[in-house]
Amino acid sequence: MNVVLVSTYELGRQPFGLASPAAWLRNAGHVVVCADLAIGTLPALEVREADLVAFHLPMHTATRLAVQTIEKVKLLNPGAELCCYGLYAAMNAGYLRGLGVRHILGGEFEAALLAVANRDKKQQPLIALDRLEFQTPDRAGLPALSRYAKLRVDGETHTAGYTEASRGCKHLCRHCPVVPVYQGNFRIVPVETVMADVRGQIAAGAEHITFGDPDFFNGPGHARKLVETLHREFPRITYDVTIKVEHLRNHRALLPLLKETGCLFVTSAIESVDDAVLEKLDKGHTRADFVETVRDCRDAGLTLSPTFIPFTPWTTRESHRDLLRILLELGLAGAVSPIQLALRLLVVPGSHLLELPDIARIVGPLDEAALLYRWKHEDESVDRLAAELLSLINNEQKQRTPRSEIFRKIWAAVHEKPLPENYDLLPRVVIPYLDEPWYC
Repeated sequence: MNVVLVSTYELGRQPFGLASPAAWLRNAGHVVVCADLAIGTLPALEVREADLVAFHLPMHTATRLAVQTIEKVKLLNPGAELCCYGLYAAMNAGYLRGLGVRHILGGEFEAALLAVANRDKKQQPLIALDRLEFQTPDRAGLPALSRYAKLRVDGETHTAGYTEASRGCKHLCRHCPVVPVYQGNFRIVPVETVMADVRGQIAAGAEHITFGDPDFFNGPGHARKLVETLHREFPRITYDVTIKVEHLRNHRALLPLLKETGCLFVTSAIESVDDAVLEKLDKGHTRADFVETVRDCRDAGLTLSPTFIPFTPWTTRESHRDLLRILLELGLAGAVSPIQLALRLLVVPGSHLLELPDIARIVGPLDEAALLYRWKHEDESVDRLAAELLSLINNEQKQRTPRSEIFRKIWAAVHEKPLPENYDLLPRVVIPYLDEPWYC
């Protein structure tokens, strides 16, 4: 079968969501073309010749972009079978089927996608959580790593790769899009499979690896073995990981090991510094835990890269001011991507947020085309502030304004007065980061 796998957006990374199923399909004898629309254009000739066109939908932005592309594919090849797979495929199954998508695959999708390509007449489950025998991702035909987001540190840029050492998550944070699909389950990818993928990317020029697991410490023993293996084999390669505060606190004895084995920074979904909001989101940590985690990471020599959802139904102007103040006090203003200070809570199909009376009271009906339940803040000025900050940040990032200067402008907009002169923001060049500005 001729298969075209399509990615529309994967956070500036070479798409793992294409490379992994490509290996399964090619090893079974199928002809596979991978199209990353974040880098290139839809390959019209290959689409016209395709028997199956499958879209990877790992996040909200990717899904919105894919919907536009589905219509183009239908015009180019009305006879092709359409498939969507990934987190947002399962959550938006009804809407996607209405667009003519025949196969919807969530969870551990590779085996199900192969079954579709093999013309297996058995109906594939909407969400599969089987324990798969993972295959080494096949990145042949994807754009070069040099065309993707770069690691920037100490004024230098480095080519970055991306892989996943585990999938799913054992936690049930109410707002997380992983939860409606995995429901507290996670799957470990064998160390040797991960390392085979890493070796291939390093051979292709990667100097840094992002481990994109929802939480790298869901399996701390597995994580330890992996980073020790990576460092032993490639002592000059650096990496970054994502770990929730709860795990950073419970496994803080492992933080020095991360530093010793080449970890440059740890991304952590803090979401809020308001304990009441953290409890609503069921994050499993408190404001005090966050403060202690910052100190633990500093003691270990690691940079903490926090992410936030600053605009929720419970946000006030004062709570946003409080967020900015604590970032300054902890010396984190330069470590936070500006967009993290303007994001608005997404309430998506299947979200556990809908269990909260506060949310049920303010959301409207599901907007299928927007892939979410719309909500308005009871204080219209908070919604206006969110829109103002989003516009400010987007405009400043287009002009490549330094992060520290954007923070100053955000501070002025929220506080309605300039940032105090006695605050010194850490120079941007000393903070390691990946230069993809968006996150959703």
